[in-house]
Amino acid sequence: MPSSNQENNKKSKEVEDRFQQWLDKNGIPYWYIQQDIKTFSPALKKYMTKRPDFMVLIPHVGFILVDAEYKLPAEKYEDFYINTAETEQYCNLQNYFNLQVWYAFANEHDHYKTWHWIPVSKVLEIGKKEKKMFTSPSGGYCSIPMDKFIQISHSSGNMGTLFSEIPKFY
Repeated sequence: MPSSNQENNKKSKEVEDRFQQWLDKNGIPYWYIQQDIKTFSPALKKYMTKRPDFMVLIPHVGFILVDAEYKLPAEKYEDFYINTAETEQYCNLQNYFNLQVWYAFANEHDHYKTWHWIPVSKVLEIGKKEKKMFTSPSGGYCSIPMDKFIQISHSSGNMGTLFSEIPKFY
């Protein structure tokens, strides 16, 4: 039987593959960010220990960094639990280098057909504002309601859908 860590790695790889397929299907240009140790600058380690998975290129705008993650909503509530330490690192990266970093969550229960998008900076903002920041033995997390995410269907959504929904954050 595979260990929990092996299972998580398998699910992480699956969601990255599905995200890449979605980008390809919709003709969205991107660079996959290789995750091996040699491709990670030691100078970046003071800002972050984990890096996003994709650089999604947006014509005439620039790009956003995307961490595509396997994530299930909580059983009791329709919330995603998001690691605060990781989110703080992404926010530091975003603020220090003026980069936009987003989460895109999916899972097999939706058959990887719905992507739940949120800018990392909004995770902490919503968590603080709604008093949904918690600590547990495994670390801190924010509990963010699903209705705070931009949901994009695999069949009908594209980056235009994402950008038309951005005003809901501001």
